Amino acid sequence: MTATLGDVVAALERRYPPRTAETWDRVGLAAGDPAAPVRRVLLAVDPVATVVDEAVAWDADLLLTHHPLLLKPVHSVAATTYKGALLHRLVRAGCGLYTAHTNADSAHGGVAEALADAIGLVGTEPLVPADAPALDKHVVMVPVGDADRLVDALTAAGAGHVGAYERCAWTTTGEGTFTPLAGAMPAVGEVGRRETVAEARVEMVAPRGLRGRVVAALRAAHPYEEPAFDVLELAALPGDTGLGRVGALPAPLPLREFAAAVARAVPAAAQGVRFAGDPDMPVRRVAVLGGSGDSLFDAVRAADVDAYVTADLRHHPASEQQERAAFDAAGGAPRPALVDLAHAASEWLWLPRAADALRADLAAAGYTVETRVSTRRTDPWTGHVPQAAHLEGTP
Repeated sequence: MTATLGDVVAALERRYPPRTAETWDRVGLAAGDPAAPVRRVLLAVDPVATVVDEAVAWDADLLLTHHPLLLKPVHSVAATTYKGALLHRLVRAGCGLYTAHTNADSAHGGVAEALADAIGLVGTEPLVPADAPALDKHVVMVPVGDADRLVDALTAAGAGHVGAYERCAWTTTGEGTFTPLAGAMPAVGEVGRRETVAEARVEMVAPRGLRGRVVAALRAAHPYEEPAFDVLELAALPGDTGLGRVGALPAPLPLREFAAAVARAVPAAAQGVRFAGDPDMPVRRVAVLGGSGDSLFDAVRAADVDAYVTADLRHHPASEQQERAAFDAAGGAPRPALVDLAHAASEWLWLPRAADALRADLAAAGYTVETRVSTRRTDPWTGHVPQAAHLEGTP
């Protein structure tokens, strides 16, 4: 079967849920009709002119990029602006545009994991864990004979899903008592007479976003006119996804050799790979983050790593980090060392994984789609000039 754009978006958002994107980010469908057929998907880091050229020439139905085209607010997408012109070209060619950015950074099989795997890290975990999805616990008192029917109704409304299990519930029994007042229409007992009923206490968790739906199902399935129930907001717990990854090399490497190994593992870039730190210091425990990473120095220090691999390290934050590392070391080896990559090179490794995952997810639903990963260079730097050694005493 031929997938629609809506089918493809649904598959992408199961793997890279938009709710996991950073609050400042703009992810999701930027252009395209969800009812349009999708046979070909082109994947790229950046939605730039050369990539749009490739998408149009290949007759792609969807361009999936890591970076958003419309990250900052705009008041016009007229073709008189360069971003508007790109959108108009895609629309005229019948090609949609979809972005998976920081939600793809955090996900299983996402940008951070691709970079960590490429440089050989094992036993990885998130550098900055994201909170697990917010959950409610629904606690309901129901006559014992109606408990199973209530559990079934709450399950159908989305409650009781825990990991790879469904219809998860905990029950115990006790006695409920009540006295129906004038105007009541009790399912059990009579107006004005105190009743005691053998009841089950049923507890089930559900995503907080389904609260209204679950409560409505509870009321509809419960035999009582006024069911007794509580909805408790559970504390947020660290999830198993999040920004960056921390892991270990199978064996320690001197920093200079580790930096060289990183350079071999990522796509070539004009500015190459830089490092800061003692070239001979041993590196075993490593943090990585695809894209610009100097905003996470506090998390990196807390992770107690030997090196941090990321991109776009600016002069002052990097300098201050190294000065602080030297101060904190109190005569020992300053940690962590820094390994600085080109931005696009740190993120491109995810694209082949995303292409494979998308094909597999759609195939499991009975759809066939062709994918291609763009190899066009989107790094804005097009070359570098090696510098001769400076005279001693010059910067």
